[in-house]
Amino acid sequence: MKIAIGCDHAGFALKPDIAGVVLEMGHEVIDCGTNSTQRADYPDYAFKACALVTAHQADRAILLCGSGVGMCVAANKIKGIRACVCHDTYSAHQAVEHDGLNTLCLGARIIGPETAKEITRNFLNASFSNEDRHIARLHKVLEAERQHFK
Repeated sequence: MKIAIGCDHAGFALKPDIAGVVLEMGHEVIDCGTNSTQRADYPDYAFKACALVTAHQADRAILLCGSGVGMCVAANKIKGIRACVCHDTYSAHQAVEHDGLNTLCLGARIIGPETAKEITRNFLNASFSNEDRHIARLHKVLEAERQHFK
């Protein structure tokens, strides 16, 4: 898979750890910035990474900021993105399996690097279940997106 990684200044220190896990798992990293701890606006990097997912140039995105919340809010403004803040391993795989999550948001000021790496592994190892109940629910979400994102 191709994984777009975006971060602001608060997520920058965690980016090499997450990129390392992606590479260790045999996936490709597309670095969407930022590239320093100098103040940066999280929406710019969320939009850049998510645009790659919606253009099918990346399979998934991982977004890093202080809490994960800002990145999640910004990402979910993009049609076709289903983003969630996950600070535990169960949510990271369950959200992919049941909800078709395609963007993981992590808070670098909330969790440590080892936890973040394990969450990333769970996110990347998961795939959508294709169970009828999950397909039906996802279709409801996609229909709402079609109605509200014109």
